[in-house]
Amino acid sequence: MNAMRNGQILVADDDPSVLDSLSTVLRDSGFDVRIADGRESLLRELRLGTPDLLLLDVIMPGADGIQVLQELKRDSRWRDIPVLMISSLSPDGVTEKTFGLGAADFIRKPFRPRELIARVQAQLRLHRELTASRAALTAAEDELRRAREDAESRRKMVDILHEVTGDLATDEIYPILARRVARALNLSRCSVILAKPGDAKGVVATAFDDPALRDFEIHLDRYPEIRQALDTGEPVLIEDLQVSDLHNTIRQEWQAQGTKVPIRSVIVLPLKLGEEQAGVFFLRRMESEPPLTREDVEFADAVVKAAVGAIGRARLIETTRAENTRLEVLARTDPLTQVLNRRALTMQLVAEMDRARRYGTDISVLMVDLDHFKRVNDTMGHLVGDDVLRELARLLQQSVRSVDFVARYGGEEFVAVLPETALAGAVVFAERLRERIAATKFVPAHGGVYLTASIGVASYPAPEIHTVDDMIARADEALYRAKEQGRNRVCQ
Repeated sequence: MNAMRNGQILVADDDPSVLDSLSTVLRDSGFDVRIADGRESLLRELRLGTPDLLLLDVIMPGADGIQVLQELKRDSRWRDIPVLMISSLSPDGVTEKTFGLGAADFIRKPFRPRELIARVQAQLRLHRELTASRAALTAAEDELRRAREDAESRRKMVDILHEVTGDLATDEIYPILARRVARALNLSRCSVILAKPGDAKGVVATAFDDPALRDFEIHLDRYPEIRQALDTGEPVLIEDLQVSDLHNTIRQEWQAQGTKVPIRSVIVLPLKLGEEQAGVFFLRRMESEPPLTREDVEFADAVVKAAVGAIGRARLIETTRAENTRLEVLARTDPLTQVLNRRALTMQLVAEMDRARRYGTDISVLMVDLDHFKRVNDTMGHLVGDDVLRELARLLQQSVRSVDFVARYGGEEFVAVLPETALAGAVVFAERLRERIAATKFVPAHGGVYLTASIGVASYPAPEIHTVDDMIARADEALYRAKEQGRNRVCQ
């Protein structure tokens, strides 16, 4: 039961010990695990059944994992399987290449079990959500296609639907529908009113006759035909507003106030998205125009119902994009401090170093480590220690420029990256930062504590620095010297 819920993982690696350790960790977390020790056995396993996720070694005997990845992504049977590349190689060049070919993530050997499971779970969750979104989009497109086929004889309806089947946002679809329905029925006025049954007010989403009315609030007690359509969920046709029983009370108010209403007839069509009433299409003709008829109701109602698929699709796309953005932020962010995590730091620093090489500019890295932080955890507790780290992260973000970025490297270690900053300028900034940290009273709500920090500084270009790993290593060595020399200092 648990394995079925968690999903099936296919692990492809030529190293039996890696296969065994990966399988053990995944099975202990409730996953159904299949293994392959090379390209041919991997393809055999895929033909037997498509897994929910593939862990693929970058280097296998007789096969390049990157070439295997390309092969899978070209095959329609397997291109949608999320692939996590695993390798003992430095991620600098491998991640860029594998991500460009469609890999979902990169895990470096030796792996940490908790990190592995977290990444696997995140990719499975994202894959399930994207699969559900695709299914919903396909269903919406199928519904819209059937509506088009059924309405082939209604050329105007096909034209209207054709205009709203693209990747449009809902606030773009409403004006298109209002305009096309108005023109198809020769209407003077056509609006979309967003409201639910029982609402006292509605909001004009779009008005064909007056685009400036968008987001304008209306009081629904002035529009009994809209209230009736919302309450019953059925279309309302008022052929003549001046004799309609539904408008007896409001007509008396018009007369008492001397209000002249030039509308002759009205159609109100409920707009239902999913299981809820979302609003109405509000169609009107003027006194000088012929009245609206039952045939007009049928045509307009068919358009609106068919367009619901497009509107639902637009809402789904908007929701999916927002969720993808949220997941992307989570994948790049340290959950405790909300600054970049180590993986995001590496990827962004690679890009900045490439830019520095290309344009001949400088870039500096500060490795910041709190002195004697263990004492905070030991004397005040780990929760207070977490608060200190959060406050330090905020202090670092407030101290850097908008072009700089801050990441948590691990424990109480943070990294600040300063593009277009040479070593001398970075050392001056690091000294100011060290002084600011020393002057800050952390966690005042818990009685407060003063801490110092040691900072190591490294800059590129430099003879011994060629890669991101070199850059981090030089900054870490400088930090170590600062610790050895008594802490609360900056070394380069």
